[in-house]
Amino acid sequence: MDQTQGTEADLTSIVEAMGGRSRPGQVAMAEAVQTAFTSGSHVVIQAGTGTGKSLAYLVPAARMAREKGPVVVATATLALQRQLIERELPRLASVDPDVTWAVLKGRQNYLCRQRMGEADGQESLLSIDTGPRQRGTLEEQAILVHEWAQQTETGDRDDLDAEIDSRVWRAVSVSAAECVGESRCPYGDECFSGLARARAMEADIVVTNHAMLAIDAIEGVPVLPERSALIIDEAHELVDRITSAVTGELSVSGLERLAGDAARLSDDEGSLADAVDDFAIALQELADSSSQQTARITSWSQPMVLALTRVRDSTRALVSSLSSAMSDSRENEQSDGAAMQRVRAAAEEMFAVAGRLLALSSADVVWWSTEGGRGPVVRIAPLSVGDALAESLFPGQPVVLTSATIKAGGSFEPVLASLGLPEDTACVDVGSGFDYARQGILYVARHVPPPDRDGASMEALDELAALVEAAGGRTLALFSSWNGVERAADYLRVRLAPALEQGLVGPILVQRKGESVAPLVQRFAEEPASVLVGTVALWQGIDVPGESLVLVTIDRIPFPRPDDPIVSARQAAVDAAGGSGFRQVALARAALLLAQGAGRLIRSETDRGVVAVLDSRMATSGYGSALRASLPPLWFTTDGSVVQDALARLNSSDGD
Repeated sequence: MDQTQGTEADLTSIVEAMGGRSRPGQVAMAEAVQTAFTSGSHVVIQAGTGTGKSLAYLVPAARMAREKGPVVVATATLALQRQLIERELPRLASVDPDVTWAVLKGRQNYLCRQRMGEADGQESLLSIDTGPRQRGTLEEQAILVHEWAQQTETGDRDDLDAEIDSRVWRAVSVSAAECVGESRCPYGDECFSGLARARAMEADIVVTNHAMLAIDAIEGVPVLPERSALIIDEAHELVDRITSAVTGELSVSGLERLAGDAARLSDDEGSLADAVDDFAIALQELADSSSQQTARITSWSQPMVLALTRVRDSTRALVSSLSSAMSDSRENEQSDGAAMQRVRAAAEEMFAVAGRLLALSSADVVWWSTEGGRGPVVRIAPLSVGDALAESLFPGQPVVLTSATIKAGGSFEPVLASLGLPEDTACVDVGSGFDYARQGILYVARHVPPPDRDGASMEALDELAALVEAAGGRTLALFSSWNGVERAADYLRVRLAPALEQGLVGPILVQRKGESVAPLVQRFAEEPASVLVGTVALWQGIDVPGESLVLVTIDRIPFPRPDDPIVSARQAAVDAAGGSGFRQVALARAALLLAQGAGRLIRSETDRGVVAVLDSRMATSGYGSALRASLPPLWFTTDGSVVQDALARLNSSDGD
């Protein structure tokens, strides 16, 4: 029996043990993964919802690990990480009991015992200045974290069953750069991050995230174990996740915090404080010179050059001063040593960012933006991550990249270009486990005016209300802006008031900025007539099969914002190289997000319903066909009366 046949046999055994049967797409994917592993090549695989792609790559991964060494699986979301660890890998172990696995995240995701052990640790948490309204909430969170710390076995933030403010967690965790080192830490033998890393080094399959890949491959810091192969799931998000992970920023508030911390530990804080003042003045002048809230920077004013130079030089001096102090004060390791390491790490980061900003390399994108109470912030990100990935991630190991939505406009070409993969890379579309044309309808409201700056037109909102009423609620209404969410929620409450009063529709659940969506999604699933209105976090990753969701509406084609500095810079670079920046960047991004949103509808073989796009450009524009080619192959129509009748019949049959 060759390896491919062995993989298929293992897969069949696992699926049959679960009471099911392997699907053609699942088998085809497992064979493609095994072929890549055997030949040492790369493969990009689109595997639609219902394929069973997790097992399709885990089965050959276990075989590869036994023969050649550990396999790393990187995901974009916590939800998929949990699915792999809590469901899919235990299923694999039911047939292959010798397989071992572990999850590995960045150090900042784990509780730091040293920080928890610092004097007055809880008092420092409670002193976070948030004003009288929020203080009680943070006090409760701080107490909860301290209680959890006494009983947790993992120290993993994601195992803490509560929403914790980032400022509270920041007070009890450290980044890799801030860590004093397990050999020098009094808690080194029981370090949660160190223990997780030790488990990962011994495991056959290591589950991690895209950000860890960025640190390991792009930044060259070896945080992942040596591996025989790499599997990247949710690969449609890889470029954005890696870009985010390696984006640097410089802000007045961050520099002021560093200066304050330095003042308590070093005698060399004066020059940094002066540099912060210069930077604050130059940055405010930059913001005041524009009516926009964000803008790309291609050249610096003379005051900003001087300010950045002073920031660079003063942070370099601070790093040197703290390094000497740490070397001369070994007896203070258990107290000042850890604090010095944290401040030194922050200074090193700001020194590096200031240097990159001064260089203004054509390989980087630099921009400023105004963010609420923080004031203006300057950021820098790589123009492209493709070259870095081609140089550091892909060589030396077979890599499998997979997603339910990785083709844009029906083509693999955009993702190959963005990832730096050659055009002859093996690409496979194994289809889906669902009969989309029988299970659902794609409806484009061709008759409504296209959206403008304010979002969906009143005609589109009328159409939305009519569809929601026909469906009897059970609607996920997706919007591309928070303004669109608020307008639609207010409109639906008024327009559907009679149906809401009679209990035919409702309640209307609304996502709020900054709040967790998990409780909202759970309530939506538990109340079948409800309507969930939201943006961003609801476009992907949520899973609500069954009668609670029969209608997904999308207000507009989710093109990137015109003022998005990274996207606009990448478009310009493609145009300059003779390509079409709009099609290769903006249209490709919109297509993938649109496919993710549409993918919320059909989550099981018994699901039925409608995806309604309230943007007539999907039917009237020249690029509409490319966008539709990116979506699941639902039955397509522009006839609203046919769709409303279908929803009404579905509502009636589900109510019987």
